[in-house]
Order: sequence, then C-alpha cells, then structure tokens
Amino acid sequence: MRLTTMTDYALRLLMYVAQHPDRLCTIAEVARAHAISESHLMKVTQALGHHGWLETVRGKGGGIRLARAPAQVGLGAVVRDVEADFRLVECMGAASACRITGNCRLRGIVQGALDSFVAHLDRHTLADLITPSGASATLLRIETAPGTPAGPG
Repeated sequence: MRLTTMTDYALRLLMYVAQHPDRLCTIAEVARAHAISESHLMKVTQALGHHGWLETVRGKGGGIRLARAPAQVGLGAVVRDVEADFRLVECMGAASACRITGNCRLRGIVQGALDSFVAHLDRHTLADLITPSGASATLLRIETAPGTPAGPG
C-alpha cells in the first residue's frame, strides 16, 4: 500500500504550518522548504481548506495557517479526507469484475489490514508529528526568527 503524493504533501504542509503558529505561511515558502511544486501544493492547500484543516487568507500579506490546534488535527481524519481511494485490491471497488468475489477471503483480510492502518493513524494527531525544539526547521534550513524569509538559503 502506498499513500498518494497528495496525502504526503498534505501531511508535510500541515507539519510546516504547525511549526509556525505565530504567522501566516505561504505556499511558495513551503514549496521551497520541501522542494515540491507550488502548483501541486496549491491543490493540496485548497483540499485542506475545503475540509477545514487550514485557513487561507487571500491578498497581499495573505497566506495559510492551521484552522485548529495541532492536537485537534487527527492524522486518520486528514488521510481519509485527502486520500482519494482506499481500494487496495480490485474487489474492494463497487464495480468489481473479479470472478471469485463472494468465494474469496482476500477482501476481508485486506480490509482488516486497512482498518488497522487507519485506526493506528487515528491514535495520532499533528501534534505528534511536530517537534517543539525546532528540529524540523533546522533540518529544512528554515529561518525561524521573526521577519526572516523562510526556505533554503
């Protein structure tokens, strides 16, 4: 199983923004920090805003911030909102054409594994992913002093 790139970017975006609770972040700075496409990040931002995980502020001086405290951002909920399809095997889809559906135990076993995976994510929040010491900022070479531009130097 592999999560989509959109889900990966969504989690990284939320982690970045959570590291900067005192200010608005921009898509450009997050894109630079993670070396990912601004256009992809724009789509991710829109999805996270639509689901209520991010607040977006338009216009000059605008940006993005968390809509909730990191401890209130459940990882399982975010993944379920962003991940388009959890159909791990063909028979898990509504239009399955598998000839042995109904006589096979694969679907139940795979569904159980998926349920365990998502249940594990449900036990964690965004607060579990961020480091209060700023280790992530150091790793990404992000300047954290007020008024200093973020991103690799």
